[in-house]
Amino acid sequence: MATSPPVTELSEPWLVESGKRLSGTGHRTAHNLSSSSLRIKPDKPLTSKLPASILMSFISTLYEVILGTKLCVLFLAVPAAVAARYLRLSQPWIFSMSLVGLIPLAERVSFLTEQISFYTGATVGGLLNATCGNAIELIIAIFALLQNKIDVVKYSLLGSILSNLLLVLGTSLLCGGIANISTDQKFDRKQSDVNVSLLLMALLCNIMPMLYKYAATYDQNVDADVANVAKATLYLSRACSIIMLLGYFAYLAFQLWSHNNIFESQEEDVDDNLDTSKDESPVIGLWGGLIWLTGMTAVITLLSEYLVDTIEVASTSWGVPLSFISIILLPIVGNAAEHAGAIIFAFKNKLDITLGVALGSATQIAVFVVPLSVIFAWIINIDMDLDFKLLETGSLSLGIIVTAFTLHDGTSHYLKGVILLLCYIIIGASFLITGLPFGNKNYNTGLAPQPSNQ
Repeated sequence: MATSPPVTELSEPWLVESGKRLSGTGHRTAHNLSSSSLRIKPDKPLTSKLPASILMSFISTLYEVILGTKLCVLFLAVPAAVAARYLRLSQPWIFSMSLVGLIPLAERVSFLTEQISFYTGATVGGLLNATCGNAIELIIAIFALLQNKIDVVKYSLLGSILSNLLLVLGTSLLCGGIANISTDQKFDRKQSDVNVSLLLMALLCNIMPMLYKYAATYDQNVDADVANVAKATLYLSRACSIIMLLGYFAYLAFQLWSHNNIFESQEEDVDDNLDTSKDESPVIGLWGGLIWLTGMTAVITLLSEYLVDTIEVASTSWGVPLSFISIILLPIVGNAAEHAGAIIFAFKNKLDITLGVALGSATQIAVFVVPLSVIFAWIINIDMDLDFKLLETGSLSLGIIVTAFTLHDGTSHYLKGVILLLCYIIIGASFLITGLPFGNKNYNTGLAPQPSNQ
């Protein structure tokens, strides 16, 4: 007589909720899928021998969160930055360690939001991912505004948009084109069309304050009151920021409810041989995920404060313009994990996921983080407008236009990636050269011209 298999005790009791083992029901966005390419599933020989379930759960969760990424070695930069701060070491050293420490933290935030989404459902998980997707940029912007470093805010947000559109997307198209050189890569244009439209709307809102400022000062009235023009530019910027936030909320409704099939189709296309698509289930509990997410956010906040405090001294010490560090260096290092994941999926001929990462991040910064920074500055009585100056706004405009033309036909090859990368190099060289001693330093650092002693 056949006997039923023995009932074994679950070795992972923290994965059980209400008597049912949770399965892959979470909302996985392109950011989650991108970060998953850098994750590892560590063996747990030690935790499996622990008799106490609570201790076993804690150590196993610690193992998953800290050692569950290929970037775990970079966590050493976090205590190094804190130690350098309290030991009063050189500020460039603190800046460097803080910047490196943010790399694994950003990837772990994406991991934790994915874990929480298994319990909260697709809608709440999508909202949580949208909120935390660019947490580093938002936190750095808040600390910079609290210290009235408006130029750092503008430069870093502009750099994040340009980095996603030109560097990340360009590198991905180049690598994907070389890996699949015998044929053109194809992707669904629906998602890219939505993101490009939002980027163009954000560009219009950024251009209008600058155009008004120049028109009021030079075209309509040469003798216009500078103070009144500045005040009108500020009010126009705040109005445009409110409009952009309304557009962002409409975008969330479009992405999460009415047309979520456009954005979720990319998950269905992931190869079966990708480990993250097999039998997906949460590895930590809901409350554990929330606690870890809170802790990671607190550490990101601490390192962001260190970054803002030391960025100007690091710029002076290294002899590199502040604009170049904020626009080029910060976005590259701060989002390195997410960018690496996007490139890996391009190698796998999964351009829909790559576009979801690059265009999605750029769109979120342009229509959410930038206007939210203006509104936050308004709340704390700091006059931040959307006038990013001529060189910066021109770079943003051409970057969006070149990206739109690159993606217009729904196909890709390595030459398109080369063009995007060359555009990024040109923009980076512009901010580097104009900030060198023979350039206009006052323009790029945001400092007012110093009066002559003569």
